Amino acid sequence: MNTILHVEDNIADVLLTQEAFNSAGLSPNYVTAKNGKEGLAYLKSEATLPKLILLDINMPVLNGKEFLKLRSEDERLRKIPVVMLTTSSNPDDLKSCYDLHANAYLTKTNDFDEYIELLSGLYKFWFEYNEVASIH
Repeated sequence: MNTILHVEDNIADVLLTQEAFNSAGLSPNYVTAKNGKEGLAYLKSEATLPKLILLDINMPVLNGKEFLKLRSEDERLRKIPVVMLTTSSNPDDLKSCYDLHANAYLTKTNDFDEYIELLSGLYKFWFEYNEVASIH
C-alpha cells in the first residue's frame, strides 16, 4: 500500500491535497497529522511506516524544520523520503530544509489544475518510477 503521511496544520490544505489526489485518479492511503509532534508520534507508533511524508514548514507545536531534525536523528525514520510541500518560496527555507535532509521541496500553487498536476507527478515519481530500499 502506498501510504503518505501529510504533516500539515491547515485543514483546508489537507482537504485540497486529498481532493487533488482523488481528482488525479490516485488513491494513496492518506494519513494526516496537524503538526510535527503529532507526525512523529504517528511514525513512532506504527509498525508499517509510510512510503512518503509530505511536510509543511510553518506549523505550531513542532514546525517542519524541527520535524526534519528529529526525524534525521532516528535511524528508522530517516529512511522515509520527505517532500516539503509549502507556500514558502524563501531561499533560506529551501536551503535549510535541504540541509536538514529533505528529499524535495515543492511550492504550493493556487491553481487547482496545476496542483493536481504537481501531486500527480510527485506520486508517479515516488511510487512508480523511483526505486527505494525497504524501509520497514
